[in-house]
Amino acid sequence: MKIYVGNLSYNVSEEELKTAFERFGKVDTVEIIKDMFTGKSKGFAFIEMPSKEEADQAVRAMNDTELKERNLVVNEARPKSEGGGRRGGGFGSNRGGSGGRGGSRGGGFGSNRGGSGGGRSGSGGGFGGGRRGDR
Repeated sequence: MKIYVGNLSYNVSEEELKTAFERFGKVDTVEIIKDMFTGKSKGFAFIEMPSKEEADQAVRAMNDTELKERNLVVNEARPKSEGGGRRGGGFGSNRGGSGGRGGSRGGGFGSNRGGSGGGRSGSGGGFGGGRRGDR
């Protein structure tokens, strides 16, 4: 069973988590989720335990317990939702995408300013948006 552990202290190690959960049974894997650019912890982890009974016991016992001055949030991990992933993006743009709110200067379609759809009022949006003085 896969277990979600949230509200982790940013300086807790995978080994410390493994030790805490091994009191309830065998732990297959521990993975602290890290930011892909900085490598720093995002404050949550996933733990896999082969026995559902032991994992259920660990969830009940570890939820709301303190580890490194933080109260843990522990529950059974939910499956990934379909179509997840990044929001925004779109057609060669680095600020927003076609439709939606877009970035600070509008949607996408080939430039980093303006674009079809996106944008907020007063921000430039629309085809070829952006600011007048920077052309």
